[in-house]
Amino acid sequence: MALVSGPTEHTSEDALSALVALVEADLEACNRVIVAQMDSPVTLIPQLAAHIVAAGGKRLRPLLTLASARLCGYPDHDGGARHVDLAACVEFIHTATLLHDDVVDESQLRRGLASANAVFGNKASVLVGDFLFARAFQLMVDDGSLKVLAILSKAAATIAEGEVLQLVTQNDLSTSEARYLEVVQGKTAALFAAACQIGAVVADRPAHEEAALSEFGMKLGIAFQLVDDALDYVADQAVLGKTIGDDFREGKITLPVLVAFLAGDETEKTFWQRTIEALEQTDSDLDHAMRLIAEHGAIRVTLESAQRFVQEAKAALAVFPDSPIRRALAGVADYTVQRLR
Repeated sequence: MALVSGPTEHTSEDALSALVALVEADLEACNRVIVAQMDSPVTLIPQLAAHIVAAGGKRLRPLLTLASARLCGYPDHDGGARHVDLAACVEFIHTATLLHDDVVDESQLRRGLASANAVFGNKASVLVGDFLFARAFQLMVDDGSLKVLAILSKAAATIAEGEVLQLVTQNDLSTSEARYLEVVQGKTAALFAAACQIGAVVADRPAHEEAALSEFGMKLGIAFQLVDDALDYVADQAVLGKTIGDDFREGKITLPVLVAFLAGDETEKTFWQRTIEALEQTDSDLDHAMRLIAEHGAIRVTLESAQRFVQEAKAALAVFPDSPIRRALAGVADYTVQRLR
């Protein structure tokens, strides 16, 4: 389903593989830190944490920290491992939010496997999520940089604000695209931005390079979430790794829905008001929603918006000299939209 025209330098897997290859040793070290920091004498904690880690995931956020640090010349000839520990910290923040989100959304699948809350229950998932947040802050304190602590703690607060804002806008078809993007920036893109920015901080790079990496991460994160929201209405469940139509069933306001709703006639608007606002849904409603989204080109509109953010992300990297790591980061930006091809 080719929804984006024009040549791309890498296939999606090539882009990720290229980035992983450049930071492979760092990523292996990061994984060792993650395993070590998940340990606890309370056996349920490592069991549940290992369950969500075993579900896979591409480690995209910690990869961004590792790659951003390398882009900025860290570590130098004297070595250094701050970027490795902070990449693990970023992954713990992300994993904690996944555990909490799956409870809030009552999700049954995570990356194609039973979600942690489906296996261990909601209470255990929330509490282990709290444990992982605490571990993340321990790693920040161990790093010793107040600047790093400020960036990552602000990101953690922003994620929570984004999730609450999503809850407030849920089932509300009067939500504007700007408000929707505010949710996306909070719940997803803020951590992408922080993950990239701290790569420049550990390398002690100037403010304009910090800002460039933060911009890259923010725009990349927005594009990533836009595509995720589109995938909920077009992807194969086995490929997506979660139940298709979850956003629809929960009445979440996403760009595909907003585009189809605004373009629809009165009958179609009534359908969306019944299914999204009132959450009165029948078994056939998801299929009808997907047809309306297709008819009004809402997936194409969403993907075109994501592509614009990808171009802005890649432009932010222009302050850095050309290098394999910069090209790999640009390739990963392209990967975000290629997931929908």
